[in-house]
Amino acid sequence: MLEIRLNCENCDKALLPDSEEARICTFECTFCKDCVEHILHNVCPNCGGGFEKRPVRPKKHLPKYPPRKDKVLKAVDMEKFGKLLLLYKDVKPSDR
Repeated sequence: MLEIRLNCENCDKALLPDSEEARICTFECTFCKDCVEHILHNVCPNCGGGFEKRPVRPKKHLPKYPPRKDKVLKAVDMEKFGKLLLLYKDVKPSDR
């Protein structure tokens, strides 16, 4: 079951369980659509993987399976990330 993190790890934008803006990598690193498209260029700064739209958890399941309560906030170190971005920006996630 997905953890459903409630914020973008980079910019701290709120990403509620029904957000259409949430993007996750295979390890559930969570970023907003804007950061993924304009800063990260579909390269996860934590694992190097790509991103997909996070599924919306149906409201009826939220009481039993609530989202994560604490925030994950690790602003991207652009100097460090720049090296990873150069390696993977033009490589499809399935080929990384």
